[in-house]
Amino acid sequence: QEVVSEESEEESNGVNLMEFSDEILLHILSYVPCTDLVLNVRRTCRKLATLCLDKSLTHTVLLQKDYKVNKDKVKQLMRDIGKEIYQLNMAGCYWLPSSTIDHVTRCKNLVKLNLSGCHVTSLRLSKMLSTLQHLRSLAIDVNPGFDASQLSSECKATLSRVSELKQTLYTPSYGVVPCCTSLEKLLLYFEILDRSREGFMLSGQLMVGESNVPHYQNLRIFYARLAPGYVNQEVVRLYLAVLSDRTPENLHAFLISAPGSFAETGATKNLLDSMARNVRLDALQLPKAWINGSGLLQHLKFNNPFYFSFSRCTLSGGHLIQRVINGGKDLKSLTSLNLSGCVHCLAPESLFRKAEDDIDSSILESLVVSCSNLRHLNLSAAHHHSSESIGNHLCQLLSRLKHLLSLALPVCSITDVAASVEKPPSTPNLVPQTFGRKVRIGIQTYPRNLGDQANQKIESSVFWALMGSLRFLETLEIIGSSFSSAMPRNEPAIRNSLPPCVRAQSVGDSEVAAISQLTYLQSLTLAQLPNILTGSGLVSIGLQCQHLRTLSLANLGMMGKVVYMSALMDMLKHCKCLRDLRLEQPYFCAGAQFFQALSHCSSLQRLCIVSRSGTLQSDAVMSFMANCLEVIMCHMFMGESLTVCKNLQQSIVRSFQAERPALNVVIFPLLHEDLTEVIRDVPMRHLDEITLFKSRVAEEPPNLWW
Repeated sequence: QEVVSEESEEESNGVNLMEFSDEILLHILSYVPCTDLVLNVRRTCRKLATLCLDKSLTHTVLLQKDYKVNKDKVKQLMRDIGKEIYQLNMAGCYWLPSSTIDHVTRCKNLVKLNLSGCHVTSLRLSKMLSTLQHLRSLAIDVNPGFDASQLSSECKATLSRVSELKQTLYTPSYGVVPCCTSLEKLLLYFEILDRSREGFMLSGQLMVGESNVPHYQNLRIFYARLAPGYVNQEVVRLYLAVLSDRTPENLHAFLISAPGSFAETGATKNLLDSMARNVRLDALQLPKAWINGSGLLQHLKFNNPFYFSFSRCTLSGGHLIQRVINGGKDLKSLTSLNLSGCVHCLAPESLFRKAEDDIDSSILESLVVSCSNLRHLNLSAAHHHSSESIGNHLCQLLSRLKHLLSLALPVCSITDVAASVEKPPSTPNLVPQTFGRKVRIGIQTYPRNLGDQANQKIESSVFWALMGSLRFLETLEIIGSSFSSAMPRNEPAIRNSLPPCVRAQSVGDSEVAAISQLTYLQSLTLAQLPNILTGSGLVSIGLQCQHLRTLSLANLGMMGKVVYMSALMDMLKHCKCLRDLRLEQPYFCAGAQFFQALSHCSSLQRLCIVSRSGTLQSDAVMSFMANCLEVIMCHMFMGESLTVCKNLQQSIVRSFQAERPALNVVIFPLLHEDLTEVIRDVPMRHLDEITLFKSRVAEEPPNLWW
């Protein structure tokens, strides 16, 4: 009775959640996954039963990262609120059986539907779309075996009204594009492999019966992203052939992202010439071969551009200012700019310039002044070396961009010029940056308390000042200009890495500590920082950046030893919001102590470790998986034997698959000849977002798809 009395007194003195206004409760409930709202929360009391079915909560249903959802939950959800759903996002729900899609037919009022990454056959797609007469936006995958002739007339009628289509192609095909006669936005992702599983070479020719011509007359946005491979290039040319005949008058965004060499043809040249004559663009991205050495940019006309990508182009800074930014005129509409791998973009000319020469600060200043509203800027994969002129350092100029939300920089661009010239290399950097014999350098120590650590920071450095000025930055990438990941896409693992830039030799712990000023940081990538001695700055980030959700670390410090392991483990104990962790480091030891520290990351969902000659402890991995109940992806590419890897992978799947329907486990030797075959079976969501290393800042226009 005393206990009950005390509880009653606490309730009377406290605040009852149900006493909040409906508006406040609806705002709180908007953070709860829809499946929990409908299947659990609404059953608690009458008031919540009513609120959980409010239109503001049921209008849009997002299942794309609800890793606990299963077929039965989707079925019940569609039964209860199917008619109230207008937008349904099931992107990346690879674990759901294809029969789950049948329940979408209950959503008669659907306007937007995203099924990217879901298993959908031609017949199932036909049956489903036949009932969705209000559909205007659709995202699907086109897999081997897709047959457009199996689509019913009712399905084609629905597709004829679709104005937005996103298609991911795993086989040469037009997919449903010819049926979509009202297209205004077309997004194409080409993921076709050059070889079949049996080793046969594939052709880029379309299947028999797919000679229908796409309808582009109303097209406003055309976007194509190609994975490596010549078949993808062959197929995209077929899509572009129609555009070259007649360019849509309303086209305002034309974007093609193609790795490697994608040669220009007569048809593509005609297309670009037609665009130069007939349209005014707001967004542009072209393969480097289409821009390099041509006067295309001089003739293209722009309206109010919001996105430019000149990734890997040899565009000089002089051309960038004159032809794109109109000689430094106002370009405040531009919010996203990708100059990754554009090695001469901050130099007046590229003809006689070496990639390592100093940048022309006046070009960067013109860019900053003209594009003052930039929110996403990528300058990675290039040597942007500042001169010794006072006030003209790259970091000092970028600090004027107060609206930046994401930023990617090469390591050599953030160093103080005086420090890189005068500071002698510290002892660990005298060790060659190769995979040679391990070198004993003693046990590293780092300051455990922030007061001591503050004394080691160079608070007057230009990078420290830059981090202090970009208080609202959410995504930061600091990547070595010569860094290349050991994790390949379609080729064997890379066995050797290029040495870091000389200017980058002084970048280490104090620069990492400067990042801790970014209170709202959500995603951090650090790669090839050679002067990391202890990793002390990581602890500061763990303590101060409490919103951090994604962390990617690669090749920090000397290559023969993981010198930052102790600091990393201390850091992880503070990362309560961390969801994705990617580590790439030779000789990484994934042992009991590491996994014990990682277990403090209670929100962790995805883990990827890439390590040449790395080792792991199977018992520690199993214990970690048992303790961290949210983990649904575990990818480890190490130096262990194939037998050890297979046994551990089977043990994890056998122990946890039933409780975690979305569980995806790949544990495999990094240097094994069959690695590429293993990678091709990884769900595209994980492969694209975490397993493969790449710069993601300004990779696509903002809000390209929902």
